[in-house]
Amino acid sequence: MAEIVNLRRARKARTRVEAEQKAAENRVRFGRTKGERERLAAEGELAARRVEGHRREIAVSRDEDPSDKS
Repeated sequence: MAEIVNLRRARKARTRVEAEQKAAENRVRFGRTKGERERLAAEGELAARRVEGHRREIAVSRDEDPSDKS
């Protein structure tokens, strides 16, 4: 004999499973905490400053002509 299934409960259970799967995907996709994001941004800034500090010459913008010494 077939098992009697409450359709409302089955629909809610299916919705909960789908929501949990989506939440798991979002945790993987957007899983960094605010502290981790800030730390990575600070490390990136530090690295950029170090690279800029080790340049031999100051970069000249395209608007300025390096031969024009007026």
